[in-house]
Amino acid sequence: MDKNHNLNHVERLVKEESATIRLLSKKENMLVATISIIWALFQLSLASWLILDSTMVRSIHLFFAIVLIFLNVPMIKKSNKYGWLSETKKIPLIDYLFAFGSGLLTLYIIFDYEGIALRMGNLNSTDILIGGLLVLALLEATRRAIGPALPVIAIVFSLYSFFAPYMPTFMATKAVSLQKYINQISMSTEGIYGIPLGVSATIVYLFVLLGSMLDRAGAGSFFTTLALSLLGRYKGGPAKAAVVSSGFSGLISGSSIANIVTTGTFTIPLMKKVGYPPRKAAAIEVAASTDGQLMPPIMGAAAFIIAEYCNVPYIEVVKAAAIPAFVSYAALFYVTHLEASKLGMTRLDKEDIPSFRQTMKDGWHYTIPIMWLIYELVVLRHSAEFAAYHAILILIPTIIFQEIHKVREEDVTIKEGLIRALKIITGGLIGGSKNMVIVALATASAGVIVGVVSMGLGGMITQIVEVLAQGNVYLLLLITAIASLLLGMGLPTTATYIVMASLTAPIIVNVGASMGLIVPLMAAHLFCFYFGILADDTPPVGLAAYAASAIAKSDPIRTGLQGFTYDLRTAIIPFFFIFNPDLILHGINSWPQGLLIFTMAVLGAMCFTSAVQGWFTTNNKWWEVPLLLAATVILFNPGAVINFFKIDMSMKYYMYLSGMAIMGGVYAMQKIRVRVSG
Repeated sequence: MDKNHNLNHVERLVKEESATIRLLSKKENMLVATISIIWALFQLSLASWLILDSTMVRSIHLFFAIVLIFLNVPMIKKSNKYGWLSETKKIPLIDYLFAFGSGLLTLYIIFDYEGIALRMGNLNSTDILIGGLLVLALLEATRRAIGPALPVIAIVFSLYSFFAPYMPTFMATKAVSLQKYINQISMSTEGIYGIPLGVSATIVYLFVLLGSMLDRAGAGSFFTTLALSLLGRYKGGPAKAAVVSSGFSGLISGSSIANIVTTGTFTIPLMKKVGYPPRKAAAIEVAASTDGQLMPPIMGAAAFIIAEYCNVPYIEVVKAAAIPAFVSYAALFYVTHLEASKLGMTRLDKEDIPSFRQTMKDGWHYTIPIMWLIYELVVLRHSAEFAAYHAILILIPTIIFQEIHKVREEDVTIKEGLIRALKIITGGLIGGSKNMVIVALATASAGVIVGVVSMGLGGMITQIVEVLAQGNVYLLLLITAIASLLLGMGLPTTATYIVMASLTAPIIVNVGASMGLIVPLMAAHLFCFYFGILADDTPPVGLAAYAASAIAKSDPIRTGLQGFTYDLRTAIIPFFFIFNPDLILHGINSWPQGLLIFTMAVLGAMCFTSAVQGWFTTNNKWWEVPLLLAATVILFNPGAVINFFKIDMSMKYYMYLSGMAIMGGVYAMQKIRVRVSG
């Protein structure tokens, strides 16, 4: 009973994240599936032959998302307690009306495209009415999809724009008229139809669709089994496999909860089997799955928006995110080793370790579309949308090949194999659309906030934040980190990033410059993004912790706290790349130099992890902790030592030797202590 309850809780979280609460009849399912497939085909057409104005693309993209949310999610999610308001067994008439009416509202900008363009800045009463209703419909759809936090923030910003003159002196500014508000938010590309929704409509959808199709084909299970076949024989092997498989899953999924469900249902029981306590087993999976959003190419959809905001090619975001992501995963891998050492664990039984050769034989084909995607992005330097589109085109015949190949092993006909392949492909199309609903609505609603900020209120907010930070970049970073964690408790990562980056990224750059610190804009945006991710396992709300604890049968709050301690190694990385842009390869194009920085950063992360976990090769003595922390600073940011001792900057990389010497000294002391005590 308890096990069923836990699994039901995980299933409910997955349903909420993919915006599919209702259990529909066959006809209703057919309707939703048809809309989802049409959306997928529309997006694939945009990447190949269909050419439309960007505003039209964004409008149609939002149309599909808003229709699907009203059809799939009731107004109140407490099953059937409030009549048609909470109906989960069918779609009530009121939600058909909501879906149809809201869909028409999103398309209004297309129906009267030329008229709105001519009336820009001088809207008529119909424009104002439709624009106002669109905002309300969007906020209600977003509330159904991700909860009240983002709509409430959008409403607060909107009210502030109207009542700004009546605020306290330090917050007071000129009010915005209703016409200007509707013009900016609903009838232009500066609000709802802004850059975030544009990125969702042109790039993010294709990557999410690729991930959905890979998952339906079985790639998630393959990566988990592959990681276990490689690492299961080592101490704490299942935990190490969880880290690696979650990293692989991060390549095809931008969702922490989906990552946990894909890998955690397999790795968490195995972690418990070799001796990890349930809380720690769940926390390791939480930390690994949360960090899956750091892994290029998807990065929780935010990577593409970062590219637009920073006005750089997408591959530059991948380049900047590479070292921090791999360092974070290397450090978590090391955490699992330390925990296994402290608990005196053994390896998995031989019969529990899958065969590497058989695993590769069964699933090598899943790597083809991923390798092709990377090849197009890195070597051919194609745009992200074209690379994802071509990867999907390669994946489709790969799925067909997979199912026909199975025909030889199973007693079925080629026709049945083709039918199964078609089901996988259509299931991937439907799943991709459902997974995109939340992203599309979150980016559209975040556009309301961005639009309000860009109406002149941004300068006022900038002044308020600067006053709070007192012109100190250290305090500003701390405020940004805390605000991102708080916002992230109620918002998806992408929405948290958009809101915080719009408000604070330019301020971080400016305040840093006033203190003589050159902060690349990319670093400021990645800083906001990282702390938005970390909110996924931050108690008391962290949904990732709830999903993992349901599988592990552990307390979700304690699981979240344990996961957050593991994620401290991720939390320090953004602070270091603000002060040392080498970590995001800013201005660095040399492979040897990049590998040196990466290697030293991994050693720095290991030192920090050992200090936090209280264990290096044995229990730390109190005086070894500050030594490990000193080594952490030097290995992550050798320039800090250069500046402190006024040494010539050309000697910066030689400082790595001192960091390695401190780390080696602690290692030697602990080895001697173990030998003497043993």
